[in-house]
Amino acid sequence: MRSMRLRQARLSERRKPPLRPAALLLLLIAGMVACAPAVSPTPSPSPVPRPSSTPSAVPSPSPTLAPAPSSTAPAPCRLPGRLVSGRLESPALGREMRYQVYLPPCYASQRSARYPVLFLLHGLYYDETQWARLGVASTADRLIADGEIPPLLIVLPYDPTWTEPPESGFGQALIADLLPAVEATYRVLPGREARAVGGLSRGAGWALHLGLTRPDLFAAIGAHSPIIFGRDANHVAERLAALPADLPLRLYVDIGQNDAGLPQALWLEELLDAADLPHEWRLNQGAHDEAYWSAHLEEYLRWYAAAWR
Repeated sequence: MRSMRLRQARLSERRKPPLRPAALLLLLIAGMVACAPAVSPTPSPSPVPRPSSTPSAVPSPSPTLAPAPSSTAPAPCRLPGRLVSGRLESPALGREMRYQVYLPPCYASQRSARYPVLFLLHGLYYDETQWARLGVASTADRLIADGEIPPLLIVLPYDPTWTEPPESGFGQALIADLLPAVEATYRVLPGREARAVGGLSRGAGWALHLGLTRPDLFAAIGAHSPIIFGRDANHVAERLAALPADLPLRLYVDIGQNDAGLPQALWLEELLDAADLPHEWRLNQGAHDEAYWSAHLEEYLRWYAAAWR
């Protein structure tokens, strides 16, 4: 409140009549109003919309993420992404192939945006819903909204086979049938730099098989609690040695200390060291189960998306 100066002029000797109580009260109120600071009304913040449907919860507002250099995707919106299911006829499998696709927030409205794509493969005895059950959609929603990772597509195919390559046609179906269908249907960025493949358990064996035999298609491989195919085991070292120098490959291998497959994972890590191939190696607490993979899901997505920022 602006200070008030006392006037220095002398008071008139003529005595003024005393103020009545009502007049005195009005003068006090007027003085309080004059001294009160002006306050602009502050509007109440609009509530963040929270849909009641799955697959994921709406993350809280956060700073805007700058678009990834390799992507044309704009800054993320606050709405959740969504999972869509699809089917296609696969000549490689000789049957129909099921899959799910995670579409990032505002995919439908941001029609000029194109996105990198991550293929995640499930474990034995499971199907295309396993990664979704672990929380991949809600985790991706939160990381995208918080600006931790750029928007991306995640493709979750179903492997209906029990055999290994080359008897199983799943690997060929993913490359020859599913990948072209995804690129024709969804707005994904072209080229290997915008693609990664990963998996858990048997899915990790497929990720290693696909990534090491087709480094021209994938720039990153994630092997989570890997079970390496028996026929592939004799060829891992030579495939690592044959990787083209002009096609840099990122690799991530992790496993729990109580996982029965630990010796095989340690053997794989030794081969990567012997090949002098840069890679991420993580030996964590945990076993070969969904509790372990769910606990490390955020780490996986951060690592896959690191090259797409």
